[in-house]
Amino acid sequence: MALKNHYLKNCLEAGTDEAGRGCLAGPVVAAAVILPPDFKHPLLNDSKQLSEIKRLALRPFIEKNALAFSVSFVSEIKIDEINILQASILAMHQSIAKLTILPEHIIVDGNKFNPYKSIPFTTIVKGDAKFMSIAAASILAKTYRDDFMCKINKEFPEYQWNKNKGYPTKKHRSVIATLGVTKYHRKTFKLLPNQLKLAL
Repeated sequence: MALKNHYLKNCLEAGTDEAGRGCLAGPVVAAAVILPPDFKHPLLNDSKQLSEIKRLALRPFIEKNALAFSVSFVSEIKIDEINILQASILAMHQSIAKLTILPEHIIVDGNKFNPYKSIPFTTIVKGDAKFMSIAAASILAKTYRDDFMCKINKEFPEYQWNKNKGYPTKKHRSVIATLGVTKYHRKTFKLLPNQLKLAL
């Protein structure tokens, strides 16, 4: 199914999405994107449906052709403080706030959002597979977060964040069980199965 350009026609609309919500380590990252009405790219899709090579190819095209875009990070410390849902919404709010153009409407991937200022919004389940601006935001959020995880992997290479990006793979949890947690791990998350205890 082809992605639609806008939810509301003739409206300055921002799409927003996050990446890293289910990870055990690292920040949650959100992006907001306002696309022009004639925006097109044959590869554009939900970031989860694209290879890393395709995501990285799309990022500069999105950034060059968007009317406005921004990316925002919320740290694992803040995630532990306010919970991952609120941290994800905070990251989206921050990314919208950083846009150089104020949108007239916001479309959000998922079914949870808090109002941002007085701007009307619409939550859309699987919106990143339905609307271009949300798909574009998902690609920016994912690629910027992946870059960050590869960067901090140099500090803690044993955890292989350059490969698992902080997600709860069997290998990632095995290293946590052996070496413990780092400053980048989310301490309020279930880092290990119930049968294994971890001293935080």
